[in-house]
Amino acid sequence: MSTPKKTEEFYNKLREQLRQTSSWPSEYLYKFIVPTEASKIKQVEDLFDNVGAVIRTKESGKGTYTSISINLQMKDPDAVIAKYKEVAHHVEGVISL
Repeated sequence: MSTPKKTEEFYNKLREQLRQTSSWPSEYLYKFIVPTEASKIKQVEDLFDNVGAVIRTKESGKGTYTSISINLQMKDPDAVIAKYKEVAHHVEGVISL
């Protein structure tokens, strides 16, 4: 996202899609891509520590990037978006899918 306005538009659209497609509370699958650096992977994992998340990582074929999939029970769409924002704020270079 290039501007804060576009970012907020994206989150507003996501919030509405989540409201329409899921019953809350619900399990949600987060997906992130980070450069393959132990510190970056740990930063993401630490943000989901002690909340009952199931975390899986997979390195890209060339080993340049690592995908991180996280299953977690979330209370509502706003909680899902808050977690995306928290990760984006704390982990430089993360890509949220």
